[in-house]
Amino acid sequence: MIKPEIPKNETFRLQALKELNILDSKAEQEFDDLASLASYICETPVSLITFLEEKRQWFKSHIGTDLCETDRDISFCGHAINHPQELMIVEDATKDERFADNPLTTLKDTPVIFYAGMPLTDKMGNALGTLCIIDHQPKTLTETQKSKLKTVANQVVKLLELRLRNNKLKTIEKELRAKNELLKNFAGVVS
Repeated sequence: MIKPEIPKNETFRLQALKELNILDSKAEQEFDDLASLASYICETPVSLITFLEEKRQWFKSHIGTDLCETDRDISFCGHAINHPQELMIVEDATKDERFADNPLTTLKDTPVIFYAGMPLTDKMGNALGTLCIIDHQPKTLTETQKSKLKTVANQVVKLLELRLRNNKLKTIEKELRAKNELLKNFAGVVS
């Protein structure tokens, strides 16, 4: 097994991830719908929307598995984020030196044999995680499936951008309410 390299922009990547305020958040139908769509398009039993912290990979959406996170060192997505604009495909992990003896590949009942992951890259070039699909047997994707997987990943990024804007608006609202309270209190003292 080869551990994934840490991206050169890791500090900025982690800061951008923190600003999303998404880690350990509750399931959201919009994310689950996009993960389900990716699984349907590519005809795989598992699809995930993942985010990579310093030590772990957390799943915002996990279709076809009960796992909610894994160690980052064994994650396939940890490799994928090192190429933020490229779809990473592993057709047969048992024949890939990075993953052949990976604990996820050697699972007895549900091994990760096929993997395709598209990094979820923000406007600053930070790959925050991936939209990925998994199968328990070797597989190939058609060009159409690859294209559609990228399209679905783009929609996940749009959802993340919307989430970030909403977070910023909530912060501004909270600050305005606090300033209004201060002004009311000040006006009450002056009167």
